[in-house]
Amino acid sequence: MAGTVNTYRRVIALTGPLLPLLSFLARLPVAMSQFGSVLLVAETTDSLATAGIVGGTLSAGQVVFGPVLGRLADRHGQRPVVVTAAAVNAAATGALVAGALGGLATVPLAAIGAVTGASVPLIGPLARTRSVALAHRAGADEGVVAAVHSLEGTLDEVSFVFGPALVGLAALVAHPAVALGGAAALVAVFGVAFALHPTAAVTAGAGAEERTAPGRGTRAEAGAGAGAGAGRRGRHPRVVYAVRGSLFLQGAMFGACQAGIAALTARLGVPGQAGTVYAAMGVVSAGAGLALGALPARIGLRMRWRAATAAALVLSVPLLSTHTLWPLYAVVTVLGAAYAPHLITAFALTERVVEPARLAESTAFAASSLVAGQAAALAASGRLAEWYGPAGAFAVAVGAAALSLLLALVTPVPAARKHAAARKAFIPAQQTASPKTTGNSPYAGR
Repeated sequence: MAGTVNTYRRVIALTGPLLPLLSFLARLPVAMSQFGSVLLVAETTDSLATAGIVGGTLSAGQVVFGPVLGRLADRHGQRPVVVTAAAVNAAATGALVAGALGGLATVPLAAIGAVTGASVPLIGPLARTRSVALAHRAGADEGVVAAVHSLEGTLDEVSFVFGPALVGLAALVAHPAVALGGAAALVAVFGVAFALHPTAAVTAGAGAEERTAPGRGTRAEAGAGAGAGAGRRGRHPRVVYAVRGSLFLQGAMFGACQAGIAALTARLGVPGQAGTVYAAMGVVSAGAGLALGALPARIGLRMRWRAATAAALVLSVPLLSTHTLWPLYAVVTVLGAAYAPHLITAFALTERVVEPARLAESTAFAASSLVAGQAAALAASGRLAEWYGPAGAFAVAVGAAALSLLLALVTPVPAARKHAAARKAFIPAQQTASPKTTGNSPYAGR
Protein backbone atom coordinates (compact mmCIF):
# COMPACT_ATOMS: atom_id res chain seq x y z
CA MET A 1 0.00 0.00 0.00
CA ALA A 2 2.78 2.43 0.95
CA GLY A 3 4.55 1.74 -2.34
CA THR A 4 1.37 2.44 -4.31
CA VAL A 5 0.77 5.72 -2.50
CA ASN A 6 4.37 6.72 -3.14
CA THR A 7 3.99 5.95 -6.85
CA TYR A 8 0.93 8.17 -7.12
CA ARG A 9 2.76 10.90 -5.23
CA ARG A 10 5.42 10.76 -7.92
CA VAL A 11 2.71 11.16 -10.56
CA ILE A 12 1.26 14.22 -8.80
CA ALA A 13 4.79 15.59 -8.44
CA LEU A 14 5.10 15.42 -12.22
CA THR A 15 1.78 17.07 -13.06
CA GLY A 16 1.22 19.30 -10.04
CA PRO A 17 -1.95 18.83 -7.96
CA LEU A 18 -4.04 21.27 -10.00
CA LEU A 19 -3.85 19.51 -13.38
CA PRO A 20 -5.74 16.31 -12.37
CA LEU A 21 -8.44 18.46 -10.74
CA LEU A 22 -8.83 20.68 -13.80
CA SER A 23 -8.89 17.72 -16.15
CA PHE A 24 -11.51 15.95 -14.03
CA LEU A 25 -13.83 18.96 -13.95
CA ALA A 26 -13.31 19.49 -17.67
CA ARG A 27 -14.22 15.83 -18.36
CA LEU A 28 -17.57 16.06 -16.62
CA PRO A 29 -19.32 17.85 -19.52
CA VAL A 30 -18.50 14.93 -21.82
CA ALA A 31 -20.26 12.55 -19.46
CA MET A 32 -23.14 14.99 -18.97
CA SER A 33 -23.88 16.03 -22.54
CA GLN A 34 -24.99 12.67 -23.96
CA PHE A 35 -27.40 11.79 -21.16
CA GLY A 36 -28.42 15.40 -20.65
CA SER A 37 -29.28 15.95 -24.30
CA VAL A 38 -31.51 12.88 -24.37
CA LEU A 39 -33.35 13.95 -21.19
CA LEU A 40 -33.73 17.53 -22.39
CA VAL A 41 -35.07 16.70 -25.85
CA ALA A 42 -37.37 14.02 -24.46
CA GLU A 43 -38.71 16.54 -21.95
CA THR A 44 -39.26 19.36 -24.42
CA THR A 45 -40.54 17.35 -27.40
CA ASP A 46 -42.25 14.50 -25.55
CA SER A 47 -40.63 12.19 -28.11
CA LEU A 48 -38.10 9.50 -27.24
CA ALA A 49 -37.45 9.01 -30.95
CA THR A 50 -36.37 12.63 -31.38
CA ALA A 51 -34.29 12.41 -28.23
CA GLY A 52 -32.57 9.30 -29.58
CA ILE A 53 -31.82 10.97 -32.90
CA VAL A 54 -30.26 14.02 -31.23
CA GLY A 55 -28.26 11.85 -28.83
CA GLY A 56 -27.13 9.69 -31.75
CA THR A 57 -25.89 12.63 -33.81
CA LEU A 58 -24.03 13.94 -30.76
CA SER A 59 -22.22 10.60 -30.41
CA ALA A 60 -21.57 10.44 -34.15
CA GLY A 61 -20.01 13.89 -34.12
CA GLN A 62 -17.65 12.87 -31.33
CA VAL A 63 -16.70 9.58 -33.01
CA VAL A 64 -15.96 11.17 -36.39
CA PHE A 65 -14.25 14.38 -35.32
CA GLY A 66 -12.51 13.28 -32.13
CA PRO A 67 -9.49 11.86 -34.02
CA VAL A 68 -9.37 15.04 -36.14
CA LEU A 69 -9.01 17.16 -33.00
CA GLY A 70 -6.36 14.73 -31.74
CA ARG A 71 -4.38 15.10 -34.95
CA LEU A 72 -4.62 18.88 -34.70
CA ALA A 73 -3.36 18.72 -31.11
CA ASP A 74 -0.41 16.56 -32.21
CA ARG A 75 0.44 19.06 -34.92
CA HIS A 76 -0.31 22.43 -33.32
CA GLY A 77 -0.25 21.68 -29.61
CA GLN A 78 -3.00 21.19 -27.08
CA ARG A 79 -3.43 24.80 -26.02
CA PRO A 80 -4.95 26.34 -29.19
CA VAL A 81 -6.95 23.22 -30.04
CA VAL A 82 -8.53 22.80 -26.61
CA VAL A 83 -9.31 26.52 -26.20
CA THR A 84 -11.05 26.59 -29.57
CA ALA A 85 -12.90 23.31 -29.05
CA ALA A 86 -14.04 24.29 -25.55
CA ALA A 87 -15.40 27.61 -26.80
CA VAL A 88 -17.27 25.98 -29.69
CA ASN A 89 -18.56 23.18 -27.48
CA ALA A 90 -19.85 25.58 -24.82
CA ALA A 91 -21.62 27.65 -27.48
CA ALA A 92 -23.08 24.58 -29.19
CA THR A 93 -24.30 23.13 -25.89
CA GLY A 94 -25.94 26.45 -25.07
CA ALA A 95 -27.52 26.50 -28.53
CA LEU A 96 -28.86 22.98 -27.98
CA VAL A 97 -30.51 24.09 -24.75
CA ALA A 98 -31.99 27.18 -26.39
CA GLY A 99 -33.16 25.23 -29.42
CA ALA A 100 -34.84 22.53 -27.35
CA LEU A 101 -36.57 25.06 -25.11
CA GLY A 102 -37.57 27.09 -28.18
CA GLY A 103 -39.21 24.15 -29.91
CA LEU A 104 -36.80 23.65 -32.82
CA ALA A 105 -37.62 20.84 -35.22
CA THR A 106 -35.78 17.52 -35.17
CA VAL A 107 -33.38 18.22 -38.04
CA PRO A 108 -31.90 21.49 -36.71
CA LEU A 109 -31.71 20.01 -33.20
CA ALA A 110 -29.84 17.02 -34.59
CA ALA A 111 -27.47 19.33 -36.48
CA ILE A 112 -26.69 21.25 -33.30
CA GLY A 113 -26.18 17.92 -31.52
CA ALA A 114 -23.66 16.89 -34.17
CA VAL A 115 -21.69 20.13 -33.68
CA THR A 116 -21.80 19.62 -29.92
CA GLY A 117 -20.34 16.14 -30.28
CA ALA A 118 -17.78 17.17 -32.90
CA SER A 119 -16.41 19.91 -30.64
CA VAL A 120 -15.96 17.80 -27.48
CA PRO A 121 -12.47 18.93 -26.40
CA LEU A 122 -11.03 15.44 -25.72
CA ILE A 123 -9.88 16.23 -22.21
CA GLY A 124 -9.43 12.58 -21.26
CA PRO A 125 -7.18 11.56 -24.17
CA LEU A 126 -5.25 14.82 -24.09
CA ALA A 127 -4.73 14.67 -20.32
CA ARG A 128 -3.26 11.19 -20.80
CA THR A 129 -1.02 12.43 -23.56
CA ARG A 130 0.18 15.38 -21.50
CA SER A 131 0.83 13.40 -18.31
CA VAL A 132 2.68 10.68 -20.20
CA ALA A 133 4.81 13.34 -21.91
CA LEU A 134 5.66 14.80 -18.51
CA ALA A 135 6.64 11.35 -17.25
CA HIS A 136 8.89 10.63 -20.23
CA ARG A 137 10.46 14.06 -20.08
CA ALA A 138 11.37 13.44 -16.44
CA GLY A 139 12.83 10.01 -17.22
CA ALA A 140 10.21 8.23 -15.11
CA ASP A 141 10.29 4.45 -14.92
CA GLU A 142 7.57 2.18 -16.29
CA GLY A 143 5.91 1.95 -12.88
CA VAL A 144 5.24 5.68 -12.86
CA VAL A 145 4.03 5.65 -16.47
CA ALA A 146 1.66 2.81 -15.58
CA ALA A 147 0.41 4.80 -12.59
CA VAL A 148 -0.26 7.75 -14.91
CA HIS A 149 -2.51 5.53 -17.00
CA SER A 150 -4.21 4.18 -13.88
CA LEU A 151 -4.91 7.64 -12.52
CA GLU A 152 -6.23 8.92 -15.85
CA GLY A 153 -8.43 5.85 -16.27
CA THR A 154 -9.81 6.32 -12.79
CA LEU A 155 -10.61 9.98 -13.46
CA ASP A 156 -12.48 8.89 -16.59
CA GLU A 157 -14.47 6.31 -14.65
CA VAL A 158 -15.35 8.70 -11.83
CA SER A 159 -16.42 11.40 -14.31
CA PHE A 160 -18.71 8.94 -16.08
CA VAL A 161 -20.30 8.08 -12.74
CA PHE A 162 -20.74 11.61 -11.45
CA GLY A 163 -21.64 13.19 -14.80
CA PRO A 164 -24.92 11.31 -15.35
CA ALA A 165 -25.66 11.51 -11.62
CA LEU A 166 -25.41 15.31 -11.77
CA VAL A 167 -27.69 15.35 -14.80
CA GLY A 168 -30.25 13.18 -13.06
CA LEU A 169 -30.13 15.31 -9.92
CA ALA A 170 -30.53 18.55 -11.86
CA ALA A 171 -33.42 17.10 -13.85
CA LEU A 172 -35.11 15.95 -10.66
CA VAL A 173 -34.65 19.19 -8.76
CA ALA A 174 -35.09 21.64 -11.62
CA HIS A 175 -34.97 20.79 -15.35
CA PRO A 176 -32.62 18.96 -17.76
CA ALA A 177 -31.80 22.36 -19.28
CA VAL A 178 -30.05 23.25 -16.02
CA ALA A 179 -27.82 20.20 -16.37
CA LEU A 180 -26.79 21.01 -19.94
CA GLY A 181 -26.34 24.67 -19.07
CA GLY A 182 -24.01 23.55 -16.29
CA ALA A 183 -22.11 21.37 -18.73
CA ALA A 184 -21.61 24.37 -21.03
CA ALA A 185 -20.28 26.43 -18.12
CA LEU A 186 -17.94 23.66 -16.98
CA VAL A 187 -16.38 23.17 -20.40
CA ALA A 188 -16.01 26.92 -20.91
CA VAL A 189 -14.26 27.46 -17.57
CA PHE A 190 -12.34 24.27 -16.87
CA GLY A 191 -11.68 23.25 -20.46
CA VAL A 192 -9.95 26.58 -21.04
CA ALA A 193 -8.17 26.33 -17.67
CA PHE A 194 -6.85 22.89 -18.65
CA ALA A 195 -5.63 24.29 -21.96
CA LEU A 196 -3.86 27.23 -20.32
CA HIS A 197 -2.23 25.26 -17.50
CA PRO A 198 1.59 25.57 -17.76
CA THR A 199 1.97 21.84 -18.44
CA ALA A 200 0.46 22.41 -21.90
CA ALA A 201 3.93 23.55 -22.97
CA VAL A 202 5.11 19.94 -22.88
CA THR A 203 2.71 19.13 -25.73
CA ALA A 204 3.47 22.08 -27.96
CA GLY A 205 2.99 19.96 -31.07
CA ALA A 206 5.19 18.59 -33.82
CA GLY A 207 4.92 21.81 -35.81
CA ALA A 208 6.11 23.92 -32.90
CA GLU A 209 8.91 21.45 -32.15
CA GLU A 210 10.17 21.67 -35.72
CA ARG A 211 10.20 25.46 -35.53
CA THR A 212 11.85 25.84 -32.12
CA ALA A 213 14.14 22.88 -31.43
CA PRO A 214 17.79 23.68 -32.14
CA GLY A 215 19.89 21.40 -34.29
CA ARG A 216 17.01 19.39 -35.68
CA GLY A 217 18.53 19.33 -39.13
CA THR A 218 16.52 18.33 -42.15
CA ARG A 219 12.97 17.08 -42.29
CA ALA A 220 14.30 13.59 -42.88
CA GLU A 221 16.40 13.85 -39.71
CA ALA A 222 13.46 15.20 -37.77
CA GLY A 223 11.37 12.31 -39.01
CA ALA A 224 13.64 9.95 -37.11
CA GLY A 225 12.50 11.62 -33.88
CA ALA A 226 9.57 13.82 -33.00
CA GLY A 227 8.92 15.17 -36.44
CA ALA A 228 8.05 11.78 -37.84
CA GLY A 229 4.39 12.59 -37.58
CA ALA A 230 4.89 15.71 -39.67
CA GLY A 231 6.42 13.84 -42.56
CA ARG A 232 5.35 10.55 -44.06
CA ARG A 233 2.78 8.90 -41.81
CA GLY A 234 3.57 5.20 -41.39
CA ARG A 235 1.06 2.50 -40.62
CA HIS A 236 0.50 1.69 -36.97
CA PRO A 237 1.46 -1.74 -35.62
CA ARG A 238 -1.35 -4.27 -35.78
CA VAL A 239 -1.84 -4.18 -32.02
CA VAL A 240 -3.12 -0.59 -32.27
CA TYR A 241 -6.04 -1.63 -34.47
CA ALA A 242 -6.73 -4.66 -32.28
CA VAL A 243 -6.86 -2.42 -29.21
CA ARG A 244 -9.32 -0.12 -30.96
CA GLY A 245 -11.46 -3.14 -31.76
CA SER A 246 -11.24 -4.27 -28.15
CA LEU A 247 -12.33 -0.83 -26.95
CA PHE A 248 -15.22 -0.85 -29.43
CA LEU A 249 -16.28 -4.15 -27.91
CA GLN A 250 -15.97 -2.77 -24.39
CA GLY A 251 -18.13 0.14 -25.45
CA ALA A 252 -20.60 -2.45 -26.73
CA MET A 253 -20.57 -4.02 -23.29
CA PHE A 254 -21.33 -0.63 -21.74
CA GLY A 255 -24.23 0.00 -24.11
CA ALA A 256 -25.65 -3.50 -23.76
CA CYS A 257 -25.42 -3.36 -19.96
CA GLN A 258 -27.18 0.01 -19.95
CA ALA A 259 -30.01 -1.36 -22.07
CA GLY A 260 -30.26 -4.59 -20.06
CA ILE A 261 -30.21 -2.80 -16.71
CA ALA A 262 -32.86 -0.34 -17.87
CA ALA A 263 -35.03 -3.17 -19.19
CA LEU A 264 -34.76 -5.30 -16.04
CA THR A 265 -35.37 -2.47 -13.59
CA ALA A 266 -38.37 -1.35 -15.66
CA ARG A 267 -39.73 -4.92 -15.65
CA LEU A 268 -39.32 -5.03 -11.86
CA GLY A 269 -41.17 -1.73 -11.49
CA VAL A 270 -38.16 0.22 -10.18
CA PRO A 271 -36.81 2.09 -13.23
CA GLY A 272 -35.22 4.70 -10.98
CA GLN A 273 -32.76 2.06 -9.76
CA ALA A 274 -31.11 1.78 -13.18
CA GLY A 275 -28.84 4.76 -12.66
CA THR A 276 -27.86 3.59 -9.18
CA VAL A 277 -26.96 0.12 -10.43
CA TYR A 278 -24.79 1.58 -13.17
CA ALA A 279 -23.17 4.01 -10.76
CA ALA A 280 -22.25 1.16 -8.40
CA MET A 281 -20.49 -0.56 -11.28
CA GLY A 282 -18.59 2.64 -12.03
CA VAL A 283 -17.44 3.10 -8.44
CA VAL A 284 -16.01 -0.42 -8.29
CA SER A 285 -14.41 0.06 -11.69
CA ALA A 286 -12.71 3.26 -10.51
CA GLY A 287 -11.39 1.49 -7.43
CA ALA A 288 -10.01 -1.34 -9.54
CA GLY A 289 -8.34 1.21 -11.78
CA LEU A 290 -6.52 2.83 -8.89
CA ALA A 291 -5.49 -0.57 -7.55
CA LEU A 292 -3.95 -1.41 -10.92
CA GLY A 293 -1.14 0.99 -10.10
CA ALA A 294 0.03 -1.47 -7.43
CA LEU A 295 0.77 -4.23 -9.95
CA PRO A 296 4.50 -4.82 -10.44
CA ALA A 297 5.99 -3.96 -13.82
CA ARG A 298 6.87 -7.62 -14.44
CA ILE A 299 3.15 -8.26 -15.07
CA GLY A 300 3.25 -6.99 -18.63
CA LEU A 301 0.59 -5.38 -20.76
CA ARG A 302 -0.10 -8.54 -22.75
CA MET A 303 -0.91 -10.47 -19.57
CA ARG A 304 -3.01 -7.58 -18.22
CA TRP A 305 -4.97 -7.32 -21.46
CA ARG A 306 -5.75 -11.02 -21.51
CA ALA A 307 -6.60 -11.11 -17.80
CA ALA A 308 -8.94 -8.11 -18.03
CA THR A 309 -10.82 -9.44 -21.06
CA ALA A 310 -11.06 -12.94 -19.55
CA ALA A 311 -12.43 -11.44 -16.33
CA ALA A 312 -14.98 -9.42 -18.30
CA LEU A 313 -16.22 -12.59 -20.01
CA VAL A 314 -16.38 -14.71 -16.85
CA LEU A 315 -18.05 -11.97 -14.79
CA SER A 316 -20.58 -11.04 -17.49
CA VAL A 317 -22.01 -14.55 -18.01
CA PRO A 318 -24.13 -14.44 -14.80
CA LEU A 319 -26.04 -11.50 -16.29
CA LEU A 320 -27.86 -13.98 -18.53
CA SER A 321 -29.54 -15.61 -15.54
CA THR A 322 -30.14 -12.48 -13.45
CA HIS A 323 -33.84 -11.72 -12.96
CA THR A 324 -34.18 -9.79 -9.68
CA LEU A 325 -32.84 -6.53 -8.32
CA TRP A 326 -30.29 -7.47 -5.66
CA PRO A 327 -28.58 -10.14 -7.75
CA LEU A 328 -28.42 -7.52 -10.52
CA TYR A 329 -26.63 -5.15 -8.14
CA ALA A 330 -24.21 -7.89 -7.14
CA VAL A 331 -23.40 -9.11 -10.65
CA VAL A 332 -23.06 -5.68 -12.24
CA THR A 333 -20.99 -4.31 -9.37
CA VAL A 334 -18.51 -7.20 -9.53
CA LEU A 335 -18.37 -6.88 -13.32
CA GLY A 336 -17.16 -3.30 -12.88
CA ALA A 337 -13.87 -4.64 -11.53
CA ALA A 338 -12.94 -5.78 -15.07
CA TYR A 339 -13.76 -2.55 -16.88
CA ALA A 340 -11.18 0.00 -15.74
CA PRO A 341 -8.24 -2.45 -15.92
CA HIS A 342 -9.12 -3.15 -19.55
CA LEU A 343 -9.47 0.55 -20.40
CA ILE A 344 -6.22 1.46 -18.69
CA THR A 345 -4.34 -1.39 -20.34
CA ALA A 346 -5.75 -0.52 -23.77
CA PHE A 347 -4.62 3.10 -23.53
CA ALA A 348 -1.25 2.02 -22.13
CA LEU A 349 -0.76 -0.34 -25.08
CA THR A 350 -1.61 2.48 -27.48
CA GLU A 351 0.86 4.82 -25.81
CA ARG A 352 3.59 2.19 -25.81
CA VAL A 353 3.59 1.43 -29.54
CA VAL A 354 2.50 4.55 -31.45
CA GLU A 355 4.80 7.30 -32.61
CA PRO A 356 5.01 10.11 -30.02
CA ALA A 357 4.00 12.68 -32.64
CA ARG A 358 0.72 10.79 -33.19
CA LEU A 359 -0.18 10.01 -29.59
CA ALA A 360 -3.06 12.47 -29.17
CA GLU A 361 -4.64 11.33 -32.42
CA SER A 362 -4.21 7.67 -31.44
CA THR A 363 -5.73 8.08 -27.98
CA ALA A 364 -8.57 10.06 -29.54
CA PHE A 365 -9.20 7.18 -31.94
CA ALA A 366 -9.23 4.82 -28.97
CA ALA A 367 -11.75 6.97 -27.09
CA SER A 368 -13.91 7.29 -30.22
CA SER A 369 -13.91 3.51 -30.61
CA LEU A 370 -15.32 3.19 -27.12
CA VAL A 371 -18.07 5.75 -27.81
CA ALA A 372 -18.92 4.14 -31.15
CA GLY A 373 -19.27 0.70 -29.60
CA GLN A 374 -21.48 2.03 -26.84
CA ALA A 375 -23.79 3.89 -29.22
CA ALA A 376 -24.09 0.95 -31.63
CA ALA A 377 -24.78 -1.60 -28.91
CA LEU A 378 -27.22 0.64 -27.08
CA ALA A 379 -29.35 0.92 -30.21
CA ALA A 380 -29.17 -2.78 -31.08
CA SER A 381 -29.53 -4.20 -27.57
CA GLY A 382 -32.44 -1.91 -26.79
CA ARG A 383 -34.37 -3.58 -29.59
CA LEU A 384 -33.27 -7.03 -28.42
CA ALA A 385 -34.44 -6.21 -24.90
CA GLU A 386 -37.87 -5.39 -26.32
CA TRP A 387 -38.02 -8.72 -28.18
CA TYR A 388 -36.37 -11.11 -25.73
CA GLY A 389 -36.28 -9.27 -22.42
CA PRO A 390 -33.20 -8.13 -20.47
CA ALA A 391 -31.32 -11.33 -21.32
CA GLY A 392 -31.37 -10.31 -24.99
CA ALA A 393 -29.41 -7.15 -24.19
CA PHE A 394 -27.09 -8.91 -21.75
CA ALA A 395 -26.29 -11.51 -24.42
CA VAL A 396 -24.77 -8.71 -26.50
CA ALA A 397 -22.50 -7.83 -23.56
CA VAL A 398 -21.38 -11.44 -23.15
CA GLY A 399 -20.74 -11.81 -26.88
CA ALA A 400 -18.71 -8.60 -26.96
CA ALA A 401 -16.64 -9.82 -24.00
CA ALA A 402 -15.92 -13.11 -25.77
CA LEU A 403 -14.76 -11.35 -28.94
CA SER A 404 -12.60 -8.98 -26.90
CA LEU A 405 -10.87 -11.90 -25.20
CA LEU A 406 -10.32 -13.54 -28.60
CA LEU A 407 -8.63 -10.37 -29.87
CA ALA A 408 -6.37 -10.27 -26.81
CA LEU A 409 -5.38 -13.89 -27.29
CA VAL A 410 -4.51 -13.73 -30.99
CA THR A 411 -2.86 -10.29 -31.17
CA PRO A 412 0.95 -10.12 -30.78
CA VAL A 413 2.00 -7.51 -28.21
CA PRO A 414 5.53 -6.05 -28.35
CA ALA A 415 7.50 -6.83 -25.23
CA ALA A 416 9.48 -3.59 -25.34
CA ARG A 417 8.51 0.03 -25.74
CA LYS A 418 8.66 1.30 -29.31
CA HIS A 419 9.99 4.74 -30.31
CA ALA A 420 11.76 5.13 -26.96
CA ALA A 421 14.40 7.49 -28.32
CA ALA A 422 11.89 9.48 -30.34
CA ARG A 423 9.70 9.87 -27.26
CA LYS A 424 12.36 11.91 -25.50
CA ALA A 425 13.26 13.79 -28.65
CA PHE A 426 9.62 14.78 -29.10
CA ILE A 427 9.62 16.91 -25.95
CA PRO A 428 10.36 20.53 -26.95
CA ALA A 429 13.99 21.34 -26.25
CA GLN A 430 13.24 24.16 -23.82
CA GLN A 431 11.23 21.72 -21.69
CA THR A 432 13.81 19.00 -21.25
CA ALA A 433 15.95 20.44 -18.48
CA SER A 434 13.91 19.50 -15.44
CA PRO A 435 14.39 17.29 -12.41
CA LYS A 436 13.60 13.63 -12.53
CA THR A 437 10.52 12.16 -10.87
CA THR A 438 10.34 13.34 -7.31
CA GLY A 439 8.74 16.42 -5.83
CA ASN A 440 10.91 18.92 -7.71
CA SER A 441 8.69 19.31 -10.75
CA PRO A 442 8.15 22.92 -11.83
CA TYR A 443 4.41 22.14 -11.73
CA ALA A 444 4.37 20.67 -8.21
CA GLY A 445 2.71 23.72 -6.70
CA ARG A 446 0.27 24.37 -9.53
